Amino acid sequence: MCGIVGYIGDKKASSILIDGLNKLEYRGYDSAGIALCHQDQVEVCKQVGKLNNLEELVDEKKPQGRMGIGHTRWATHGKPSTPNSHPHTGCEDEFVVVHNGIIENYLSLKEELLSQGHNFSSETDTEALAHLLEENYEGDLEKTVRRVTAKLEGSYAFVVMTVNEPDKLIAVRKDSPLIIGIGDGEYFVASDIPAILSHTDEVYILDDGEMGVVTKDGVDLSTIDGEPINKDIFTVDWDPGMAEKAGYDHFMIKEIHEQPESLRRAISGRLSIDNQQVILEELDLSPEELKGYERIYIVACGTAYHSGLVAKYLIEDLVKISVEVDIASEFRYRDPLVSEDTLVIVVSQSGETADTLAAVREAQDKGARVLAISNVVGSTIPREADDVIYIHAGPEIAVASTKAYINMLMVFYLLSIHLAQIKESISQEKATDLIASLKNIPNQVAQIIKDSEKVFEEFASEYAKHENAFFIGRGLDYAVALEGALKLKEISYLHAESYPAGELKHGTLALIEDNVPVVALATQKSVLDKTLSNIQEVQARGASVTGVVLNKKEEVVDALDHVIEIPETEEVLTSILTVVPLQLLAYYVAVEKGCDVDQPRNLAKSVTVE
Repeated sequence: MCGIVGYIGDKKASSILIDGLNKLEYRGYDSAGIALCHQDQVEVCKQVGKLNNLEELVDEKKPQGRMGIGHTRWATHGKPSTPNSHPHTGCEDEFVVVHNGIIENYLSLKEELLSQGHNFSSETDTEALAHLLEENYEGDLEKTVRRVTAKLEGSYAFVVMTVNEPDKLIAVRKDSPLIIGIGDGEYFVASDIPAILSHTDEVYILDDGEMGVVTKDGVDLSTIDGEPINKDIFTVDWDPGMAEKAGYDHFMIKEIHEQPESLRRAISGRLSIDNQQVILEELDLSPEELKGYERIYIVACGTAYHSGLVAKYLIEDLVKISVEVDIASEFRYRDPLVSEDTLVIVVSQSGETADTLAAVREAQDKGARVLAISNVVGSTIPREADDVIYIHAGPEIAVASTKAYINMLMVFYLLSIHLAQIKESISQEKATDLIASLKNIPNQVAQIIKDSEKVFEEFASEYAKHENAFFIGRGLDYAVALEGALKLKEISYLHAESYPAGELKHGTLALIEDNVPVVALATQKSVLDKTLSNIQEVQARGASVTGVVLNKKEEVVDALDHVIEIPETEEVLTSILTVVPLQLLAYYVAVEKGCDVDQPRNLAKSVTVE
């Protein structure tokens, strides 16, 4: 989950590396560092803590060089500290490396290197790689990297440079993402596209088992075993401005405000001219094939998993196929009942989530067809899946996902209607009504942000005083409540839990006491009376209840301390609308508490290691 950046060209490398790390800090922010090669010497600057600590050090030291590598760390091996920060060097500071991933056999490698006289200065697995390069170097860095890589076990992406060949970067990828950007007489290496988007929109996307030798004159691509490869240049269609704050205090609130437009992108080109059909050209699925699937699995992690819980309701309601939703880290370590008659849908914003990628491979090994839903074009999961639907959310920088989640939901709505039309499990009249309502969702989201943002800003202080909060709902409301609780806990550190409202009597009511905040989602008309009864139960025990409702029915409003009304829509489509107030609640509580909204402690955006 760390962030890697590299540069070679005619410009001052330090400023380009720092700029790239700023764009990658969502991948980890325990520490950061850069290394520059200049006049046959390597100068390393690294600091524990946020990137601004490194920037102060770089301003003081003013390292020189037109080639360098940088890293922002999410700690795995070794606590956050300056010695454990990347880049790492060998004993003689001639070889320097930055690395994302886990070298699983580093202890045995380290023991061997210690016996050969090497001295280690950190607790990291990465340092073993730097010493291995030093030990195995015989005058050819490319051959050395191949020899060393053969000794490694685990998942990794790394970039290497040495003073012995001061005109060359070597980038290697296995399981962790890595791209090479192509500029005008300059080249870039990075973990993610945002790091280099202000410099170039043309990249090579490395696949597993590939490496790139990067000089000022170009890029030579090959397999780790040395077989040359030809690779198409991928042109990024993201606007560089999407990865900037654009005057907002935080990326998270900017991305909340971007949701109406991101939803329009998700819909664009996916409806017939007469708005009678959903068209998913990415998915080539015949009626016969669909009817052959007895079960659908949805596999994902975190927020993406929550989108899958919503999708379960949608698909079972509209398509009439049984759906199981599984956490990827659980799916991969059991023997799931998946076969040729199973459609597996995997969801990953980054397209690089390690556990989800493993689930793709597990499902395909069992003969299942895999459909990926992802945001990052060209990432690993979409490339390995049989089909892919992109959510078109644009770059999402805040660690807490907002617009990616909401676009995942929109894609699941489109997919559910599409599958239902193929299977003829809903009438054309029903499909037309749903499509018409879907088209209006972006405008309704914009209205919710306008109407409810000030409300949450004003009473966030009430929530910030508490240590616990609870979210309740039934049906689709419960699935969204899970996401609301996650948002609140991950950025405000307020302990938040979500429960099916009908489960309150089975233990949870013991936790309700005077003034404890409860967020009640009450948009499902079919169970509204039941939900109202549960609201009254917690209110009777002293809870302060904030309700998200479709309309201000008098009997509901009377049971609530705070009311957030969302616009009327089809009952099955409420999920996108109900989550927006919950995002705003989490954001303003975190701001009230003085938390680091975009970079919550211990977390990173892309989970590319187990």
